Amino acid sequence: MMSKIKIGLISDTHGLLRDEVKEVLKGSDLIIHAGDVGKIEVLEMLKSIAHVYAVQGNCDKEELKKILPKNQVLEIEGNFIYVVHDIDNLDIDPEAAGFNVIVTGHSHKPSINIKNNILYFNPGSAGPRRFKLPISAGILEIHQNDLKPKLIQF
Repeated sequence: MMSKIKIGLISDTHGLLRDEVKEVLKGSDLIIHAGDVGKIEVLEMLKSIAHVYAVQGNCDKEELKKILPKNQVLEIEGNFIYVVHDIDNLDIDPEAAGFNVIVTGHSHKPSINIKNNILYFNPGSAGPRRFKLPISAGILEIHQNDLKPKLIQF
């Protein structure tokens, strides 16, 4: 019997990891950070909650770009997840490549869309407020082929 996996999704922290975001991510089996981490300390704090997979963002400095890949591919419970900071830098055909989930950041606009049976999840920005966009993060629960995405606004 496969178990339910809880994935915390976060992006665009730009060096700020809010207490309320940490609280929402507690209990996650793993955390995906979709770029613009801002400070290595953010990754360290996230690692104290769960294992972290992160990609570099366009605003990340050299110290982070040295340790973070431009994209990540994960397989969780038979689901293939592609993580890239900016959707415009998606360098694959997700449908042809067999991906179930695409996780992005960059726009600071939280969104959940399904296109051609692929879940596109942007958790928005969990860092400093930009324009009038919300502060947000996401949770993705996976149980076999059942994907339950959820946006959380603060």
